[in-house]
Amino acid sequence: MKGIVKKLVKKRGAVYLRLLCTMNTSATKRLKTDGLDFKLSQLVGKENVLHILEDRICYSYDGSKQRCLPDVVVRPQSTQHVSDILRFAYEQEIPVCPRGAGSGLTGGAVPVKGGIILDFTQMNRIVEISPEDLTATVEPGVVTQTLQSEVAKHRLFYPPDPASAPFSTIGGNVAECSGGITGLKYGVTRDYILSLEVVLADGSIIHTGRKTLKSVTGYDLTRLFVGSEGTLGVFTQITVKLLPLPEKIETLLVFFATTQDAIQSASQIIFNNLLPRAMEFIDKSSIDCVKGYKQEIQIPAEVNALLLIDIDGREASVKTEASLVEEIVNKNHAIRVASAKNAQERDTLWEVRRAISPALYNIAPYKINEDICVPRGRILEILGRIAGIHKRYPSLKVASFGHIGDGNIHVNVMYDEGEQQRALAEEMIEEILRNTVEVGGTISGEHGIGNVKSAFLSLEIPPRELEIMKEMKHLLDPKGILNPGKVFC
Repeated sequence: MKGIVKKLVKKRGAVYLRLLCTMNTSATKRLKTDGLDFKLSQLVGKENVLHILEDRICYSYDGSKQRCLPDVVVRPQSTQHVSDILRFAYEQEIPVCPRGAGSGLTGGAVPVKGGIILDFTQMNRIVEISPEDLTATVEPGVVTQTLQSEVAKHRLFYPPDPASAPFSTIGGNVAECSGGITGLKYGVTRDYILSLEVVLADGSIIHTGRKTLKSVTGYDLTRLFVGSEGTLGVFTQITVKLLPLPEKIETLLVFFATTQDAIQSASQIIFNNLLPRAMEFIDKSSIDCVKGYKQEIQIPAEVNALLLIDIDGREASVKTEASLVEEIVNKNHAIRVASAKNAQERDTLWEVRRAISPALYNIAPYKINEDICVPRGRILEILGRIAGIHKRYPSLKVASFGHIGDGNIHVNVMYDEGEQQRALAEEMIEEILRNTVEVGGTISGEHGIGNVKSAFLSLEIPPRELEIMKEMKHLLDPKGILNPGKVFC
């Protein structure tokens, strides 16, 4: 390996040395991968196989920023391609890691055992949109926002709306069971998956579910595969449920002096039988970051919490519900309510929320982003516990925001460079996750487990349930080639 690195430095520059030093390269030593690119080219065509170092480096990481080098990257064009690749990989016991856009935050698309990356960006056809049936069938590489835009032409609506919708793919969303800002009213990805075409580890092809809105024939295999993070099978076609497109959306940005007032308002909105399309909470640390990052919205100094609320439906009902929401937040001491009068103003208000993640780097250069989810009635408690934990880690910074309507809070622990700071951040995260489970919550509301959270799985899943999950994995993938190193330690 040292000789390879020296040649790379001489030929390509120090940048590749820095990349390779952070990668797991053990897979490149396996004799079984010799000539792998040639064998795969025979199956799917030379033009669909990438094997030079520069290409493989581009597929060595995802949003978790880990780096592990694959042996080869294959771009399948069809279900048959995927079947042929998996049959070959199964025979040779070569790891296979499915990949959409690589936007996941828990390492799901990182090839931690090397092997084959299956890049689904070429399988990006919308096979069918059926307005009469309220369904669409797509290949896994279709970008989420592309599907939303296409069905909107038929006045239809695909509700799951992760923050990564402009670039994340439907296949990745299904693999992680992505959530997003509309989860409060419309649910998450699993609530919209009707049927799947799946290639199993041995290359066999199965079909789960039906293209009907109801089906209770046999076990619900579709739900089993949704959220399985590429460890049980590989999706090649996905049929989703659609809804009629809402006639109108109104957006309100509400300013509060205290976190308690904001959370109390959110609780009372739902208690009064109002169900917003979205209801986002933004804390003081996040607000301060946005102030230094975006200037379109003027946020008064006395504001310590924000609620960003979308209400959708028919125009008359939206107007009525917006008035009721304003009445509730004003009773809970809102400082001010800003409402959007048109689509441009709505985008401006939502820019406050969209700017948070990049703006957080104004606090510190590194962050760990958790996606805990707790029962709505325990939100104030978990935020209080996080504040208490933070007091024991004064050198770290914490910013919390997220989907308060369904209890899904993104807790960001920010830290400076250095191993000691990283260790403190990880220690604090573990405390936060333990407290989340103690109040009846989950360690992941929408990002999944991957390998980033696998060490914490037993905090939430009891031993017998964990054993059942592992038995399912072994049944469907007895040789352990599908996305190895993910979910289970």
